[in-house]
Amino acid sequence: METNAEEGDNNTAAFFYRPLMLLLVLITTTKTTREGKINPIHDKVPNDQPKETVRASPPKKKKKKIYLTFDDGPNKGTRKVLRIVQQEQVPVTFFIIGEHVFASTSQRATWDSLHTSDSIEICNHSYTHALHNHYERFYQKPDTVVKDFQRCYDSLQLGNTIVRTPGRNIWRIDTLTFTDLKKSAAAADSLQQAGFTIMGWDLEWHYDHKTFTLKNNSAYLLQEIDSLFAHNKTRMPENLVLLAHDQVYDDSDDSCELHELIKLLKKREEYELVVASKYPGVK
Repeated sequence: METNAEEGDNNTAAFFYRPLMLLLVLITTTKTTREGKINPIHDKVPNDQPKETVRASPPKKKKKKIYLTFDDGPNKGTRKVLRIVQQEQVPVTFFIIGEHVFASTSQRATWDSLHTSDSIEICNHSYTHALHNHYERFYQKPDTVVKDFQRCYDSLQLGNTIVRTPGRNIWRIDTLTFTDLKKSAAAADSLQQAGFTIMGWDLEWHYDHKTFTLKNNSAYLLQEIDSLFAHNKTRMPENLVLLAHDQVYDDSDDSCELHELIKLLKKREEYELVVASKYPGVK
């Protein structure tokens, strides 16, 4: 009888103990499972993290290049031109007549100022300016033309072989070939064969040859520049060579117009002022 009583007590304890153990196991399992889960909002796996979007900056728009070139110096207007371009800190090119450098003490001093100025490029405009403006006779003899430019190159000890032919709009730059008056073609070809690069111009700032005053103002010239670019009328696309003459800017009103033109060009983000040696194809 006592044995049966003990068995009954054991059965009763097991009856309550087993469910309790099962409950503890279930609670423990559930807690472990919850702790092992990843909160989809707060606990993202590193590989699932969104990558930062890197936006490439838009490419810079290529600027149109303008070459401010001044012929016939050194003369009375050259110093005023030099003063303006130094004040505005813009690069320009002077096409120098060799004979003018040695014509007077003041012209030699102007030459020295040009030669030592930063951002100024000096190129060859012949020694005698076509035998003192005798253009037809000058260009009839190609050998004479080559010797005249070579004399300027040697006497001024120039650092480049870029030239501009007096009274003629001639181009011989790499594959760019143009001659305004065909009678001058043989002389131009001889210059190129002698190692010179010939630069003409796309636009001239015209002046009255009797009064040496400008025929139009800076605003009008800027419109012409805009138009040439807009209609692709330059010898080389996106490049424009402007021809001006030093002697014109000895006049105070005309030098003010030059100063204003440079200021206007500097404000235009689509334009860049550069020297002649930067022209495409120049070696």
